[in-house]
Amino acid sequence: MSIYAVHKIAQRLRKDTAFAERMRQDPSAAIADLPLTDQERRAVLDGDVGRLAELGAHGYLLGAFAQQRVVGVTMANYVQRIHDPGSTA
Repeated sequence: MSIYAVHKIAQRLRKDTAFAERMRQDPSAAIADLPLTDQERRAVLDGDVGRLAELGAHGYLLGAFAQQRVVGVTMANYVQRIHDPGSTA
């Protein structure tokens, strides 16, 4: 499994403002060259942090998706999504 790549996305969101902006504008293109499984790629693009957590991603790192407001994840819906995989609430 390539969950390491998911962690790298989260770290880049925190440290690389240009990458965070690409994730807001065109997330598919931003992660196109990363070694993700189809399931991981789908979960990232859907903003399904709950599914990513189930796959082994660390919840603390996934918080970067909410902090940077990418792929539909916000501080307001992060807790719901992390506890309810598949939720897009």
